Amino acid sequence: MALATVTSKGQITIPASVRKKLRLHSGSKVDFVENGAGEFVIRPKTSDIRTLRGFLKYEARSVSVEEMNETIADAVAEDFERSVS
Repeated sequence: MALATVTSKGQITIPASVRKKLRLHSGSKVDFVENGAGEFVIRPKTSDIRTLRGFLKYEARSVSVEEMNETIADAVAEDFERSVS
């Protein structure tokens, strides 16, 4: 079991074993969440963006840069036509 001491300023150092399991590093934020028994649980607030890989499923086909440019050009042309008519 990990143990920490509260300083006179109300600060604690999270033990290395806990930081490792929670994947905390310098600058990480944590939430203190009260559970039904009146105890507090420490939860990491931020995580590495790479943990989201594969979170969303996207099955549409890829669009080329040329197709994007053509679509943008068509939209600009349509806006221009509307502005002059």
